[in-house]
Amino acid sequence: MRRNELYATLAAVAVIGLLGGSLWYVTFGSPDDDFSDCRASTVSGGSGAIGGPFTLVDETGATVTDKDVITRPTLIYFGYTFCPDVCPMDTARMAEATELLAERGYDVQPVFISIDPERDTPQVMAEFTDYLHPEMLGLTGSPEQVKAASQAYKTYYRKQDTGDEYYLVDHSALTYLVLPKQGFVEFFRRELTPEAVANTVACFIDKAS
Repeated sequence: MRRNELYATLAAVAVIGLLGGSLWYVTFGSPDDDFSDCRASTVSGGSGAIGGPFTLVDETGATVTDKDVITRPTLIYFGYTFCPDVCPMDTARMAEATELLAERGYDVQPVFISIDPERDTPQVMAEFTDYLHPEMLGLTGSPEQVKAASQAYKTYYRKQDTGDEYYLVDHSALTYLVLPKQGFVEFFRRELTPEAVANTVACFIDKAS
């Protein structure tokens, strides 16, 4: 199994476990769904099962809520800056999709939420996100705040106990699309290209207008 396929499989297993056995599955939507033409995936129990309020800390050290952050179509990814491969690739894809959308006239907010608040201070988050894209917002917080945000989006993470500062964190690897009025509407698996992500996001924005 190739590395990307392995990561995708592990992420799916982690999410399924966290949802208590509810499956994330591929579908083409339903006729009564306003976003039926855009949707490639859905959640058992409906889109409302994912997302919700959170309180975190932004790159300046200010406390922010989901209402402060999600003021325009938003792509959200949960990861950490010390991640050796998965997070850099996924956040780079999110940055590229954001740029492709900007070229087509769509204003999208990319957000990177840390699941490693012990190391990911606001300053560390700012340096990481500024390198990837000028519009990318990094969010961290207390362990309790991060856990609450992760639970809202049904993500998985677990710190490896190595006893030193070079520990890794196991985590799910999905990117979420959230709209200000509709909330969570779609997730993207790792194997999708930036172009595919951008096309789907554009479809959702057009339908929501």
